[in-house]
Amino acid sequence: MTLVGDATLVVDCRATLGEGLTWDAHAQVWLWTDIEGRRLWRHDPSTGTTHHCAMPDRVGTFVVAQSGRLLIGLAKQLAWADIDWAQGVATCTPVVDVERDQPTTRVNDGRVDRHGHFVFGTMDEADGHPATGHLYQYSTRHGLRRLDVGPVSIANSICFSPSGDSIYFCDSPTRRILRGRYDPDRATIDAVETFVTLAEGQGVPDGSVVDADGALWNAEWGGAAVRRYAPDGTRLGSSPVPAAHVTCPAFGGPLLDVLCVTTARADVPAADLAARPDTGGLFRIDAHGARGLAERPFAD
Repeated sequence: MTLVGDATLVVDCRATLGEGLTWDAHAQVWLWTDIEGRRLWRHDPSTGTTHHCAMPDRVGTFVVAQSGRLLIGLAKQLAWADIDWAQGVATCTPVVDVERDQPTTRVNDGRVDRHGHFVFGTMDEADGHPATGHLYQYSTRHGLRRLDVGPVSIANSICFSPSGDSIYFCDSPTRRILRGRYDPDRATIDAVETFVTLAEGQGVPDGSVVDADGALWNAEWGGAAVRRYAPDGTRLGSSPVPAAHVTCPAFGGPLLDVLCVTTARADVPAADLAARPDTGGLFRIDAHGARGLAERPFAD
């Protein structure tokens, strides 16, 4: 399958670093973060209304809980966020610190696994992005546990197979998306193998999501595209996005047949921003009949 056609702008939010796109199935709204802008965004497609809320720190990732609250990954801690979207006010309650002993790392990409645990990674922001970050699992039963896959520079692409027994993740600078066998109860990953390697000129792998057919959709930072890969790693097609840095895809809508993606303005030359002023916006992509999987809410 070849995906063609430009993406359609949904929200002209011009995020510095749009990320973490999530479909809240209960509220039927899109949620995403502008990490560097320190804002969470909310868009209701049924009414066309959009709100944003200032946050006390950068939010690298977040998940929707069964209670309807948001569990957010601030730079150095997980916290509960209760948000008044009409007023743009958030009340945050700390849950657990993350890598307080590592001054140059922050929380980055994450997702709830098929069993209700929050799996996320960190990244090192120092020059050269040293491999000092890690992947973690957080649950109300076990607390914070480090996943045993070794250090990473920039954790990304965290998502799960339909059955939940395989995890996809990457260390973005390596240009490889990896797949491993995942045990949610023991918080272990083994049998790690390369799922796909991005060629030179493709950009580097950023956020990913798995659809109902088990295919993986990856957003390419620097690649201006979203690409779809079969469960065996075969590339099925791609869709261009009018922004160099494409960051996080997600399926939503009542039938989970709407594919949207966040983008970023960070590190984009002024001339490119002038040519593509919608950069940083939320875009919709024609998924050509593909459907997403219902995301499991965090078990709180």
